[in-house]
Amino acid sequence: MNKKIKIVIVIVIALILAYGIYYFTEYHHAEKTATDLLNGTDNVSVEKIDKGLSVDGPGNDTALIFYPGAKNEYIAYLPLFVELAEKGVDCYLIQMPLNFAVFGQDSADSVINSTNYTHYLLAGHSLGGVSASAYATHSNNTDGVVLLAAYPTEEINKPVLSIYGSDDGILNMESYKKALPLMSNMTEYVIQGGNHAQFAYYGVQEGDNPAKISHQDQQTQTVDKILEFINNITMS
Repeated sequence: MNKKIKIVIVIVIALILAYGIYYFTEYHHAEKTATDLLNGTDNVSVEKIDKGLSVDGPGNDTALIFYPGAKNEYIAYLPLFVELAEKGVDCYLIQMPLNFAVFGQDSADSVINSTNYTHYLLAGHSLGGVSASAYATHSNNTDGVVLLAAYPTEEINKPVLSIYGSDDGILNMESYKKALPLMSNMTEYVIQGGNHAQFAYYGVQEGDNPAKISHQDQQTQTVDKILEFINNITMS
């Protein structure tokens, strides 16, 4: 075995070990509450697609494409978006490379180019919201952006719904406030007692504060505000 082959083998083993450490220690896995929904419900079908999951309910006019937070398994967000799909908005949960949306910022293209909805919205949680807002800013095919505990890094001229919990321990509020001028058409909703992690089911997130309300309460409020936001866009 020559020296070059040995070097390649060492590099491959190192990468495998590094990914293993990342996967088992840093990667926030979906909890059973979320994985139990992989087979859908009576009213919503959940199917694996090339870039993640489609969550198909009774609606056929509007689709929301979602970018998960960094190092969060995309399946963890299923309860939130199954509830939204049941109320008429089909959802697409994007599985990001290495669970970082920055590596798959244009992933929404695969959904938009393969479906035929009248309205498309981008959404993202935490750092996923940064990538979702960046995509929407440069896309002519999106009607608005939903940010969950997130903020943009460049100007958005489309309608924006910003939702975050009052007890969020992860969202940098100083940076959030500095980003407010970038959103000229923004609706803000603060979930009293909500935190950062309860938009999904991946367990406790280091640095977050304990929520004062239940998962279900936080997610139902989120769904209701998203529906209100979408209705204002599609009915105008």
